[in-house]
Amino acid sequence: MNEQLPDPWISSVGIDIGTSTTKMILSRLKLMRTSSAISLPRFDIVERELLYESPIYSTPLKSGDEVDAEQIWQILAKEYELAGIRPEELKSGAVIITGEAANKRNAKQILHLLAERSGDFVVATAGADLEGLLAGKGAGAEDRSKRIRGAVANIDIGGGTANAAIFQRGKPIGTVTFHVGGRLIQVDTGGMIIAVSPSIRPWLDASGYRLEAGQTISFEVLKEICSAMSRNMLDYLTGRAIPDREKPIRALIPGEPLTPVPSVEEWMFSGGIGRLMEEAKPDNLAETAVHGDIGPLLAHTLKECAAQYPIRLVKPDQTVRATVIGAGMQSTEISGATVHLDKSVLPIRNLPVMKLELSSHLLEHPESLAEALAQTMRNGANLYEQDASPPFALALSGLSNCTYFSLQYLSDKLSEGFKTYFPSSGVMVIVCESDIAKALGQSLERRCGAIPKVVCIDQIKVEHGDYIDLGEPIFGTMIPVVVKTLAFHNRVGVTNV
Repeated sequence: MNEQLPDPWISSVGIDIGTSTTKMILSRLKLMRTSSAISLPRFDIVERELLYESPIYSTPLKSGDEVDAEQIWQILAKEYELAGIRPEELKSGAVIITGEAANKRNAKQILHLLAERSGDFVVATAGADLEGLLAGKGAGAEDRSKRIRGAVANIDIGGGTANAAIFQRGKPIGTVTFHVGGRLIQVDTGGMIIAVSPSIRPWLDASGYRLEAGQTISFEVLKEICSAMSRNMLDYLTGRAIPDREKPIRALIPGEPLTPVPSVEEWMFSGGIGRLMEEAKPDNLAETAVHGDIGPLLAHTLKECAAQYPIRLVKPDQTVRATVIGAGMQSTEISGATVHLDKSVLPIRNLPVMKLELSSHLLEHPESLAEALAQTMRNGANLYEQDASPPFALALSGLSNCTYFSLQYLSDKLSEGFKTYFPSSGVMVIVCESDIAKALGQSLERRCGAIPKVVCIDQIKVEHGDYIDLGEPIFGTMIPVVVKTLAFHNRVGVTNV
């Protein structure tokens, strides 16, 4: 049964501030009940409609290590006006800072400034893993993996980084980031090197290249560098090379390698480099440096290298707008309609997650359950500020077969532990996988009284180390949730973002 809401559509925005470019999209998301009439209500986003795409702007900088926040806001304010929407009308979406722009000195402040100005529940997000996932969703790799029932990789390459996300049968199974991008080496049409990014120097040194600003480089050497960079990245993604044994490849990966690398059947390339693959191939320095960098040459040498592997190259749904499409249309989930919450404390942004798996053994043995909860609270007190409201979100799994006695005992120990370790905190947040949030939340509220206020939501899957954003209620008790999996190298079976 599909229950109709008075107005089932909510407005969403995606804003992507990248190394080279800044862009925005507006969309609307349709909510519909997807559970049966005899089940507890569950509403999902069943349709996404793109309403407006901004032009692609060059990311404004104050200096080499600082983004110009006010100039970016002027761009966005103009685009909101052209799109005919006010920030207060937006109920979902994300501002994401990507590539080398995420390493600028004021990146964090810019994210939160723009998020606060951009709507009631527009969240600030960062991290290469999340960027790769959103780009993979926006480029169509997630949907493509469902259709072929296999593994599809999307490699999103911009000015400073390449973020690869691998999806298998619709589920993300891993991400990895590379120092590969079109703006890492800047050149003019005569071959003079204008700048070399510090992030690519370890790979250049390990590969035997000595580049300095002011020197002149030939087209042939530039092409050789782009080919070597492309081969190193693709060799790793196809399992042909192991970073621990290949110094150049290890220098190309800023974080931890993905172990093991899943077998990929298809791949696609998005981002600015993906778009340049569709344009004319450069044959000389003047054609290469049309944007003042190696982007066009990198795109076509990468395309040539990819053709040498036994993996099908497919065209993405989106190239340069893949990440912003993902941020605006694919980043939000909807909580259950049986939640327990105090609207006065919402929205809540950038809340770290601690997870406790409640096994049958714990639920059947009160002493073990009490110790597990106490240990979780102790860990939280050691990791997070004890007077923060809330200090973290406690995710509980394994409650689908919880008895009335277990629920009451769980509520006792949760309220006792929270008040013991977080006596100055005014808000407790609990995230349940199963449909038990209303009962648990009411039980906790009876024990906690007015302080702390309780927010208990369900039907959201998170992992320890994730961050979540909780929006203001939609249609009464449903709330939009963004789950930000910022780092899950070596994790298999990652939950949806």
